[in-house]
Amino acid sequence: MKFSTEELVLGIQSGNKRLIAKAITLVESKKAEHRTQAEELLKKIMPFTGNSVRIGITGVPGAGKSTFIENFGKLAIANGKKVAVLAIDPSSSINKGSILGDKTRMEELAKEENAFIRPSPSSGFLGGVANTTFETMMICEAAGYDYILIETVGVGQSEVLVADITDVFLFLKIIGGGDELQGIKRGIMEMVDLIFINKVDQDNLQKAKNTRLELKRALDFIPPKEKNWKIPVLLGSALYNEGLDEVFNKIDEFIGLKKKTGRFHEIRTHQAEKRFEYWVQEYILAMMKRSDSAEAAYIQHKKNASEMVSNPSTEAKLFVEKFLSKD
Repeated sequence: MKFSTEELVLGIQSGNKRLIAKAITLVESKKAEHRTQAEELLKKIMPFTGNSVRIGITGVPGAGKSTFIENFGKLAIANGKKVAVLAIDPSSSINKGSILGDKTRMEELAKEENAFIRPSPSSGFLGGVANTTFETMMICEAAGYDYILIETVGVGQSEVLVADITDVFLFLKIIGGGDELQGIKRGIMEMVDLIFINKVDQDNLQKAKNTRLELKRALDFIPPKEKNWKIPVLLGSALYNEGLDEVFNKIDEFIGLKKKTGRFHEIRTHQAEKRFEYWVQEYILAMMKRSDSAEAAYIQHKKNASEMVSNPSTEAKLFVEKFLSKD
């Protein structure tokens, strides 16, 4: 059944999860008629967006992201918050399919009235997120969700792009998972706002404390992302709800600091500008490919690049200049 834009807007505002999901599916669609309706929908819900806390959660596969999100989400709900989870699953590079298993892994959270879980395939989009994650967040914000938790695909350094669409970037780390060096790579460490060492128990407590010390030393060599904020390195176990209260409080403290200094609004503005630049590129390419001559040139330059007739960047430059230069 096809829903009108008005029906979707009313469904979003009333918290109808079925219509929220339909709206997200519409925004994710690449069909031209769906894109037109999606733009209309996003325009109508804009006045109701911007009131959530957007939290990006990253870490290597096996770090316990899903368990952390489920129990952190339940904690936030117990504190009177509504929680939306956008779980990005890695897509097959062959058929772009995705298992989308996060909803089944968060069974308890999925049953909560004040929780909404949406698995989305990355569809080959780099940076640990899907290409419409930002727009999906807007829908969840318009639906009144206070916390939006984005679980990234967990593939390492490319995850830093998730920092471009969130207010808080949380890095989950584990002991003995072979990711000790990953923890001190600048790409990740320059982006994080909070580190949580997960799966800590009595058997590995001393190792966890040593890792925390190493991480704090590494952070001392990196210019602070936010003034007056020393990145907390917390220990705990998401499975047993140990340390999650401290994470919840630190996030609240961090958001409060950013709003007090004006950085919250400043960063949100920069994030919107980056999304604008991304979509400008997408729409220019799409419009150029609609022209027969442009499409033929696109195919030829792409062929030249793929066959290494010349450098791919050179072929891209020649193609763009052919149709966008003033001459």
